[in-house]
Amino acid sequence: MPNALVPEFAVSDFANSKTFYCDVLGFQVAYERPEEGFAYLSLGEAELMIDQIGAGRTFDDGHLPEGYPFGRGLNVQIEVPSIAPLLKALEAVGHELYLTPEDKWYRNDEIEVGNRQFVVADPDGYLLRFFEDLGARPVD
Repeated sequence: MPNALVPEFAVSDFANSKTFYCDVLGFQVAYERPEEGFAYLSLGEAELMIDQIGAGRTFDDGHLPEGYPFGRGLNVQIEVPSIAPLLKALEAVGHELYLTPEDKWYRNDEIEVGNRQFVVADPDGYLLRFFEDLGARPVD
């Protein structure tokens, strides 16, 4: 069953974005309409869509990004089994990180949940926060 919430990123260069998401980060194409510059992508249980600005349907009544970086004020969190392969793939193509890897613990009522995470900007500047689960521990 598809996720209840799937972000769609308006992108400036469909081919470049598809290469970044699929060839570098390892997303798979669930389906696409290349003539519209559209692809529905998945990585594990995470799903997102990319859509070429100006091809197919474009919401251009004031809702398009006006300049790099796109998606200001938003980052999407994507759970993966391990962040290490992603970091290696990004380093191999010389793609800089927005936030270097860190272990971060977040309070959730009476426990803390841990993430090993990093943030990377896609070619249009959308921020992607990849994390692996570190489990839970009691709050100190």
